Amino acid sequence: MESEMKCNLSEMWSSKMPKGLDLEISHHPMTMRRVANLIIAMERLKAGTSESVLSTEFRDENLLNIMMENIVEEHIVLELSSAPPVQFSRTGEYQCSVTDSQKRSLVLVENSMELHAVMLQGGSDNRKVHLNMSTYVHPSPSTEARPVALGIKDTNLYLSCHKKGDVPTLHLEAVEDKSSLLRISPESEMVQFLFYKRDSGLNISTLMSASFPDWYISTAEHDNKPVEMCMESAKRYRTFNIQRQNPDTNQHS
Repeated sequence: MESEMKCNLSEMWSSKMPKGLDLEISHHPMTMRRVANLIIAMERLKAGTSESVLSTEFRDENLLNIMMENIVEEHIVLELSSAPPVQFSRTGEYQCSVTDSQKRSLVLVENSMELHAVMLQGGSDNRKVHLNMSTYVHPSPSTEARPVALGIKDTNLYLSCHKKGDVPTLHLEAVEDKSSLLRISPESEMVQFLFYKRDSGLNISTLMSASFPDWYISTAEHDNKPVEMCMESAKRYRTFNIQRQNPDTNQHS
């Protein structure tokens, strides 16, 4: 049976081989798997051979090259790393007190829904606003600045920056569903609540709008004026002393 199988295979392929080549099966014993592999190899060899072969110059290495080009398959393995986050994801929240570089505190003026920078006298610290600062992971992490959201303690009011006319302006906006600030898509309108906190010293930071680069939260030269957005070239104070507070520090203030 084995001899007949070898004979039949040789006859089958003798008419299909390039001129000058003959097929001789010498492996023993012949199994059906080896027969199948041999048929697949010869089909690839036959399909991929386009040039005529001269019997007097066709050597073993020529056959090996053809077989390597047509039989050996290349498998490319791609090493996949974990994809970076595609959203601003909140990592934590803490209370903080904020004063500008002139040691003025932030005070909420409810009639105009504005924050003013005010030099508070003794006994009036209860007017001082404390902020809840939420921190985020940036989709493209930066070691120089960190995204934050700034909410007024014990309220649902958050600082936001969006255009009023052609100029980016600072606003206080109510956020009814605070869970909407847990994850923020870079393309969503919620980015207006994000600011880049860049530290320049111990507790000394600037707060730049995430929506409008180079526009900063700032205070005026004169006392009791609104906190507004400004560019770096403006004659306003852009640095703040931001000190983290323990949760119970200001319960009685």
